[in-house]
Amino acid sequence: MCKLLKVLCLLFSAVFTAYPVMSAESPLIQPLIASAQQATPLKATSLEVPLLAIKGAIGPAINDFVVREIKLANGQSNIPLIIITLDTPGGLSASLRDINKSIVNSHIPIACLVYPPGARAASAGTYLLYACPIAAMAPATTIGAATPVNIASPMTPSADDKTAKSTPSAMEKKVLNDAIAYIRSLAQLRSRNELWAEKAVTEAATLTATEALAENVITLIAESPQVLLQKLDGMRVSVQQKNIDLVLHNARIINKNKDWRSRFIATITDPNIAYILMLLGIYGLLLEFYSPGIGIAGIIGGTSLLIALYALQLLPLNVAGAALLLLGIVLLVMESLMPSFGVFGIGGISAFTLGSIFLFDTNLEQFKVSLPIIASFTLVTAGFIVFALGIIYRAKKNKIVSGQEEIINAWVSVEDDFIGAGYVLFNGERWAASSTQALIKHQQVQVQAINGLTLVLAPATTTYSQDTE
Repeated sequence: MCKLLKVLCLLFSAVFTAYPVMSAESPLIQPLIASAQQATPLKATSLEVPLLAIKGAIGPAINDFVVREIKLANGQSNIPLIIITLDTPGGLSASLRDINKSIVNSHIPIACLVYPPGARAASAGTYLLYACPIAAMAPATTIGAATPVNIASPMTPSADDKTAKSTPSAMEKKVLNDAIAYIRSLAQLRSRNELWAEKAVTEAATLTATEALAENVITLIAESPQVLLQKLDGMRVSVQQKNIDLVLHNARIINKNKDWRSRFIATITDPNIAYILMLLGIYGLLLEFYSPGIGIAGIIGGTSLLIALYALQLLPLNVAGAALLLLGIVLLVMESLMPSFGVFGIGGISAFTLGSIFLFDTNLEQFKVSLPIIASFTLVTAGFIVFALGIIYRAKKNKIVSGQEEIINAWVSVEDDFIGAGYVLFNGERWAASSTQALIKHQQVQVQAINGLTLVLAPATTTYSQDTE
């Protein structure tokens, strides 16, 4: 019915466009237009508010999940608000900036809530909270300590440390200034406290929820997402230089859980898992190369290595660490092929261990390989390559003991005197043989080739007689 009224309006305006009395402003047309516009109001009961939870260190998996959900929400018309709950000790700068970029470019207001009580928005979480148009905290939560971790000093430095480094290096100054400029730009965008934001970066300052509200760091305090939704109902929010009045009294919160893709990325981007997958891939390919078979080792190794490479490009990979790790494996392989009294082996183990320690370029413990895992795999790698691959390589050089290849160059015993064609004995078997020389009974002759089922004896070989009768 609504569409029909709109069509009629268009027809009237097209037919009578030459007559001002029958234009869209005519009293005859205005009631039809008004009824058509009022016939399709947005149902308030259909409004949904996605709830995204960020818990733990901010990394590639959280980045993928939050960015995809924000993009999906912006493509729907029944979502007036997005709520993100925060409980994070920090995270990777690249992942944080991707999330903040999505938040800043979203045309739907986004509210960030540090929740539940006892949670924190430390380091990267502070930047994320500043990026949100609406920043809220639950009671008994904290915010701050946003100093970049690679230039953060220990909490209780020793006397030697205090005198050893009085001024930051040029690189540390660049990182620090970039972090300060970034958080100040976010504070200016959201009209929040710039001075404290800079202090959180330079001095690792922190605030409680009450203090943050008093310092104009956050918008309000809310005990839960449901309470936050109630407090935001009717509030005016500025998003992309537009003022939006939030109508949320009939909206319902929809919890958004991570799908299989996000869980898969979270699993493989665990530094320990990525490290193990990379080594399994290398081991599998080496084993397939040394001992070609039905391809199971190669298939598992290739698949593991490809997954590891995908995970490594999402993580802060240190190229020098990866190069050292590969150099260590190469040296251990050389030790298995060309024994060097342990020189290659010791060098390989040292390079492998150092490369594993420096594989990821970050000071965040959440994105480092566990030292016990490094120690375990160092020992396993040394044993696997030096012993296992060494045994396989040496087995290839052993004398063949089966098949026709075993007979070539083997020594056989002449059964009876003959010249031209006769018979010889080999491993208890009687074989037809041919020779251009006269041979005597029990003479030992070397096999030169095999012609069908006839052994071709060497014409000029060292021979000797063996009397067994």
